[in-house]
Amino acid sequence: MTTCLLPTRRVEKPWGREELPEAFATDDGARVGEIWFEPPAAHSELLAKYIFTSENLSVQVHPPGAQGKDECWLVLDAEPGAVLGIGFTSPVAAEAMRQGALDGSIEQMMAWHPVSPGDFVYIPAGTVHAIGAGISLVEVQQNRDCTYRFYDYGRPRELHLDEALEVARGVPHDPALRTRVPDRGHVSLVRGPFFRLDRVDGSPGAALDADYGTAALLVLPMDEGVRVNGEPVGSGQCALATSLAAVEIAAGTRCLLAQPCPPGA
Repeated sequence: MTTCLLPTRRVEKPWGREELPEAFATDDGARVGEIWFEPPAAHSELLAKYIFTSENLSVQVHPPGAQGKDECWLVLDAEPGAVLGIGFTSPVAAEAMRQGALDGSIEQMMAWHPVSPGDFVYIPAGTVHAIGAGISLVEVQQNRDCTYRFYDYGRPRELHLDEALEVARGVPHDPALRTRVPDRGHVSLVRGPFFRLDRVDGSPGAALDADYGTAALLVLPMDEGVRVNGEPVGSGQCALATSLAAVEIAAGTRCLLAQPCPPGA
C-alpha cells in the first residue's frame, strides 16, 4: 500500500533554530526555519508547514488573484514578549508605506500582537505581515510560492517594494480573523473561501463528515493516536487522506484537518 505520509522538507533559514522540538530534532547544527510537507501534484492546492523562529521574519505581503496566497497560523509555542505583526494600527497610504519600508518606520506603523500558544490568525492575501522571534507555529496556506518582501531590518536580502505596494492593503487587520483556540474540543478555524480548517479532539463526528465529504484532505496530528488508512500518523507528521472516512482519531487526540474548498463554494 502506498504510504499516506507526506515527504518532509527541512528548509534552512538565517532566522531559524538549531534546537527544534523532539519530532524534528537533529544534531547537524543547521538553522532550520521551516518544515514543509510536500503534497503530490494531484493534491497540491494546500501546503502545511511548521515554522520556528529565533529572529524576526521580514515584513512581507502575498498577492491576491490566481497566484494569490491566503494563509493562517496556529501558535504552538511562544517565548515571553513574542509578537506577530499583522496589518497596520491605522490606515496607511501607499506613499507612506513606501517611505516606511525605506527608512524602517514601517515597524512602528504595523500592529504587533503579543502571542501565546493557542492563538490563531487568518492572513488574507494583501495583508502586510511578519512573524516575530521566539515563535513556533503551524501554517496552512494556499500552495503558491509568491512573496513580496517589504522590509528586512537591514539584512542584505532582495526587497520587492514596487510589487509589494501594488498588492498591499494599508489597513488594520480584521479582529474577527484572530481568535483563541481552547486547549480541548472541536474548533472550526477556517470556512473558506479557499480552504477549510478544523482542530478536532477525538472522532470528528457526523457534522464534519458531511462538511468534508469524500474529497481528499490533509491530516496533521497534534498528539499521538491518529491513523490514516490504518497507518499511524504521529505528531510532527502530515498525511494525505483520500477522505475523512479513512481517518481514525482516538479519544483525547487533537488533530488539524485541512481541505481545499471547491471553486465557488
